[in-house]
Amino acid sequence: MDFSLSSDQILIRDTVRQFMETEMRPILREYEREEKFPAEQLKKLGELGCCGMLVPEEWGGAGTDTVSYALMLEEVARVDASTAVALSVTNSVVAVPIWKAGSDAQKKKYLTRLSRGEILGAFCLTEPQAGSDAAGIQARAVRNGDHYVLNGTKAWVTNGGVSGVYIVFAKTDPAAGSRGVTAFLVEPDFAGFRISRYEDKMGLKLSRSAEISLQDCRVPIANRLGEQGQGLRIALESLDGGRVGIAAQALGLAQGALESAVRYAKQRKTFGKPIADYQAIQWMLADMQMEIEAARALTYYAAWMRDNSSGRSSPHSSRAKLYSSEMANRVAYKAVQVHGSVGYSRETDVERYYRDARVLTIYEGTSEMQRMVIARDLLRA
Repeated sequence: MDFSLSSDQILIRDTVRQFMETEMRPILREYEREEKFPAEQLKKLGELGCCGMLVPEEWGGAGTDTVSYALMLEEVARVDASTAVALSVTNSVVAVPIWKAGSDAQKKKYLTRLSRGEILGAFCLTEPQAGSDAAGIQARAVRNGDHYVLNGTKAWVTNGGVSGVYIVFAKTDPAAGSRGVTAFLVEPDFAGFRISRYEDKMGLKLSRSAEISLQDCRVPIANRLGEQGQGLRIALESLDGGRVGIAAQALGLAQGALESAVRYAKQRKTFGKPIADYQAIQWMLADMQMEIEAARALTYYAAWMRDNSSGRSSPHSSRAKLYSSEMANRVAYKAVQVHGSVGYSRETDVERYYRDARVLTIYEGTSEMQRMVIARDLLRA
């Protein structure tokens, strides 16, 4: 098996790394304190092609493979996971479903702008009482002439309040269960669409997470994504690809935490020598690197499978997401431990990595749900 990266993949990795080091890292601490959304930096990343990496060039995208996409997210998250999740949502669960299920008119209107980073996208499936049970959503969509009228509440909407298009899932036929869900492309200036509040989160402070209220929100029939009743299939296929993106985000976060720990271990001295000379520290660093490399292999393989198995990688994406997200939490914990008391300070990167890592085992499918997917596949034989 050939595990080497192509010249194009290396170029993408190095270009994004240079951008994040020169454009993002110097302002990151200030943005973190102010909880400022990095709109300008995301626009520049969009100009580099990072917002439509999986979209064909004819629609303004970069048309890259999924491994290249994972490399991009890894390098972004290595510096800042908040920026990575904004890109991950726009790419995996907004641009890709519009490309695959959208009409030519929808692609012309939304996909080109998404791919160029002119607008961001948001994915509205989760509700206050419906998370892992996606078929249990309560939002309703009723046909009324040449429009649908949507009512309901969506929670934890990443990029909420800063997106140009929202994929909203609502039930058009409640009696049909999972086959009664339909997807819609909703613009923020549609009548009846409102951001009701923003979440005050533990981590990912640069990322916006909003609750959205739909009160008689009128959506043109032309903005239905796919056929009526196909919404849940669109959502689940999108989330399957999104898990590869979250795994890559976890990789980058863990890599950044490890690099911070290594630097500190070389600089910090106790009893006249660097703490890197102590076996206790060395073993922690060795375990951190080993786990990162194992997660990287799982993630790149899941990304490769998406391009070589008709675009579907589950349960490979679930394995990658599960292991990488839990690995990132373990690595971030050890990075703080290596730093000792200073690792508890908001002035260190590892404190931010530690907070940002926690949500990785929750969004786009909890660890428990990933284990169910993996076990179901294992027991199918």
